[in-house]
Amino acid sequence: MKGMAKELNPLLRGELEALVAGTCKALTDPKRLLVMYALSDGSRSVGELCVVLDSTQSNVSQHLGVLRAAGMVESERSGSTVLYSLRHPKVIEAIDLLRSISREELARRQASLVS
Repeated sequence: MKGMAKELNPLLRGELEALVAGTCKALTDPKRLLVMYALSDGSRSVGELCVVLDSTQSNVSQHLGVLRAAGMVESERSGSTVLYSLRHPKVIEAIDLLRSISREELARRQASLVS
């Protein structure tokens, strides 16, 4: 039918729903984003993350659990220490892109207030 909007692919709908329910939900907390950035330089233990994030072991462990359940981080035992790392380092690139868009939008809004 001419002039009607094209329907969205049902597969796309399902993928987007899964993205929001999993990855996006896991990344809605600023502390979890900081955990992701702290792991972007390499594997770290919970203790090391506590120091970097200036947070308690309980809090860091809780955030790591959410990120692990969403498939964002993975863990590996090294002796008596558990090391956490990013499962998908390219997610930092995606977050950086969103940060860039956010900065541009903020600048646009501030410029419109001045003019």
